[in-house]
Formats: sequence, structure tokens, C-alpha cells
Amino acid sequence: MKKIGIVGGAAWPSTLEYYRVICEGAVARHRASGAEGLAPTPPMMIESLVMAETRALRGRQGDEESWAGFDAVIRDALMRLEAAGCDFAIIANNTMHTRLHALRRGLAMPVLNILDVVAEAAAATGAKRALVLGTSVTMRAGDYRTALAARGVTANDRLADDVIDRMQATIDAEFYGAQATAEGRRILLDICRAHAPEPGTAILLACTELPLAFPDHASDGVFTTEGFTFVNTSAVHAEAALTMSMG
Repeated sequence: MKKIGIVGGAAWPSTLEYYRVICEGAVARHRASGAEGLAPTPPMMIESLVMAETRALRGRQGDEESWAGFDAVIRDALMRLEAAGCDFAIIANNTMHTRLHALRRGLAMPVLNILDVVAEAAAATGAKRALVLGTSVTMRAGDYRTALAARGVTANDRLADDVIDRMQATIDAEFYGAQATAEGRRILLDICRAHAPEPGTAILLACTELPLAFPDHASDGVFTTEGFTFVNTSAVHAEAALTMSMG
């Protein structure tokens, strides 16, 4: 198995979910194969960042130089994982993938892109439209729009600034913990009802904390509840990492 490097800590609850989904998935595959004995789980190493630091270092959209400090912290974590012998890396965070073009510079180790695997999962649902919900950086960057468009899915991520700001404030206040609050779930569903009314719209939980609103589906890459089809970006990304590790 290939050794997985995980850049985590932004935030820590989703980092836990990545580790859990990878390990439980390995056990499930072992049992499904009919093999006996202890299930082999992939070797992993986690570089846990300080979210307060990375948040403070966020740059301004359209200003590459303003992201230099942000990029350096994450690239250094990736470099440490590479030096420790990891075969590939994943970043347990959607927002950081908006900077992946810069983070890969000077790195020989592959980084499994959450945008690609999530866009594939969304397209596999048969949806022709997708609502992208996440941090203000993710919702304004347009990276998911590009990845989805390449797979025939139109992204509704050009929401009004007040909606984007409300989503960011809700993530900060209601989702930074081991579980989402009831108020966080209510706000999330209200936004879904207002901006994904059409049947057949896939809703991307494009902040790795948002799936905490649906604990019964924590391990499900795609699930349906409350009349909506959701794509759990954390679970999809973790499952893809497991497949990449195990072959």
C-alpha cells in the first residue's frame, strides 16, 4: 500500500473524519474480499496545521501576491510529508484547493485533487446542475465550476455576497466542533431550499465540516435526505485516497 500524507487541522473535526473513513473503508474492503485476519489499513502521516494561523493568512481573490504566506505554510507541510516518505498527499480542506496550482510548485509527490474526485461523484449522480456550498473563498473562486463544467454539470456558485457571507459565518459559528449545531443544519437547509429548488441538483458540501450536519451519512460519498442529493466532499476524497493507496 502507498503511504498517505494528510494535511489536516483545518479544521480538526474533518481531519478525524478523513482518518476514520479511510480506516473503516480498508476494513470493509478486507472483509468483502473474504480475507481473514487483521485488516491492513494504509500507512498515514498527518501534518496538522493551526487553523487560526491559516485563516489569518488568507489572501484576496485576484491578488496572487497576497496569498504568499498562506501558500508557504501549506506547501511546507506538504514538503514535510514528502520528506517523510509519503507516496502521495491529500489536503483535508476544500478552501486550500483553490491554491493547488501554487502549492504543487517544487513538489514531486502527487496531491490528490478534491475538485476532480468530487466533480466526478457529482456527475455520476446524473445531475446537470450543482449548488456549491462552502467557505467564502471556495464559493467565490470558481474552481468547482470549472471542474464540474468539464463533466457536463453547471454549477450555481455565483450566489449573492450576502448569501456567501452567511454561509461563511454559519460555518464559523455552527460547524467548528465535533458536531454541527441544530441551528447550523437549519441554516444550511434554508440555503438549499432557496438556491437548489430544481429537482436533480447535486448539492456539494464543499467545506469539509458541512457533512457534520448529517451524522447518519458521515461515511456516504453521495446521499439523499430532506429531498436533496448531497455530495459529501470529505467522504468522496477520503475514499479516493484509500483507492489510490490500495490500488
